[in-house]
Amino acid sequence: MNPILSHLPLAANFSRRALFRYSFLTTAAMLLGRRGLLASAPAAGWSPVAKAKAVIQIWLWGGPCHIDTFDPKPDAGHDYCGPLNEAIATNVDGIRIGKLLPNLATQADKYSLIRGMTHENNGHETAAYMVQTGHASGERLVYPSMGAVVSLFKGYDAGYTGLIPPYIVLTEPQGRFSEAGFLGPRYKPFATGGDPSKPVFAVEGIVAEGISPEHQMIRRNLLGQLDSLSRHFGGDPGFEDYKKCGEEAYDMILGEGSEVFQLSRESDELRERYGRNTFGQSCLAARRLIERGAKYITINYKGWDTHKQHFQTMNRKLPELDRGLATLLQDLSERGLLESTIVWCGGEFGRTPRVQWEAPWNGGRSHYGKVFSTLVAGGGFRGGQVVGASDACGETVADRPVYPWDLTGSMYELLGIDPEGTFPRMGDASVRLTPEIGGDIKSGGRLKEIM
Repeated sequence: MNPILSHLPLAANFSRRALFRYSFLTTAAMLLGRRGLLASAPAAGWSPVAKAKAVIQIWLWGGPCHIDTFDPKPDAGHDYCGPLNEAIATNVDGIRIGKLLPNLATQADKYSLIRGMTHENNGHETAAYMVQTGHASGERLVYPSMGAVVSLFKGYDAGYTGLIPPYIVLTEPQGRFSEAGFLGPRYKPFATGGDPSKPVFAVEGIVAEGISPEHQMIRRNLLGQLDSLSRHFGGDPGFEDYKKCGEEAYDMILGEGSEVFQLSRESDELRERYGRNTFGQSCLAARRLIERGAKYITINYKGWDTHKQHFQTMNRKLPELDRGLATLLQDLSERGLLESTIVWCGGEFGRTPRVQWEAPWNGGRSHYGKVFSTLVAGGGFRGGQVVGASDACGETVADRPVYPWDLTGSMYELLGIDPEGTFPRMGDASVRLTPEIGGDIKSGGRLKEIM
C-alpha cells in the first residue's frame, strides 16, 4: 500500500475508485521525490562555507577515450591515434586537447583536466559504481551515488522545499547500479524520460505529449468535482498531508515543474548553439534546472563503448559533446552560475590506448581503467589547469594519480559536505562518505591544487 494511505482512517464506505484516484496523485508526488510524511531530520556535522550549490554531471556512459579527448598523444603514432592524430591549442597556454573539440578549446580557462584518473577496473558495472559512489566495489554495503548523497545533505534533509526534485537524470538512468544504494528509493533520481530535442519534451509524469495544459486543468477540475474523500476525511491531519501531496503533484504538472522543461521558451539562437540533438538540449535543460534550484543533475550520454568502429563513432559524438558542453560552460558563466555550479564530465574508465585494428574489432578500443581523464569546472574548481599526467602513449599514470574517492571527496568539500564524515542515522562510524585510506584503498589526495 502507498505509505501515506496507511495514515488514513479507513471506513466501510471508502470507495475503491476514490482510493485509486488519490493513490495516483500521491504516488506521483512521491516518485517526484517530494518531501512528505517520511521526511527525516537534517543531518548535523561538518559545515564549512560551501563554494558550490549544485552539480551537473555529464556521464559519458561506456567510457570515452582519453587520447581522443582530453589527453591527446599525437606523437604516439598511428597505432595509438589512428586518424585523430592532431592536438589543438586552447585559450590557455600549454593546454592542448583533441582536434574534434574546437569549441571546448575556446573555453579552457573555465575548466581543469584531470589526466591521472585511475582505478584499474575494466568492468562497466564495477567501474561505474566506483566512479559514481567514490567507493571500491565488493564492500559490505551498496553505497549511494554522489547524486543521492547530495540529495540527502543538500536536498530534503536540509529543508529543501522546491517543487523541482533535487536529483534529476536526463533522460534515463544508467542502469549499471542502484543510484540510491542503502539510502533507499527516497533518494533515487527523478528520471525525465522523453527527448528534449523533440518539439515537446514529454517528461515522465509531468508533460504529456498531445495534452495541453488547458486540458490538464479540465481534468483536475473534474477530479475535484468527483472527490468524495474530502467529505469523509476533511480535517484529519493525515488526510490533509495526503491531499497536499496530490496538490503538489498537480503543481508540478501545471506549474513550475512543467515550465522548466519547456525549452521552446529559450531563443532559437541559443538552442542552436547547444546543438539540436538530445545531448545538447539536455545540457540546456540542465542549466534551466540549476536556475530553479535543482541540486544534482546527471546527463546520461551513452554510446561511448566503442569496441568496434571507434573512429566513425567519435566523428559523430565528439562534435556533439564539444558543442553542448562548451555552450553549457559559457552559458553558466554568462549567467553568473558557474562559480556556484560544479560541472564534471567523464565516464567509468577510458579506452585502450593502442587501437585494436585486427578482426573482429577492425579499429576499436576496449575498456581501460588504468588511466583516463575527467574534466571539472566551476563551483570552486579553478580553470585553466591540468592535474596529473599519463605517459607518452597514455598507458599508465606518469604523475599525480587521482582515484575516484579523491574526486568525489573534493566535490563534497566544495559543496560543504565533510568527505570524511559519516552517513547520518546509520549508527555505524565506519559508514563514511569516502573510504578510509589504507590497504587496498590508495589515494593521491584531494584536488587541492585546483580548489
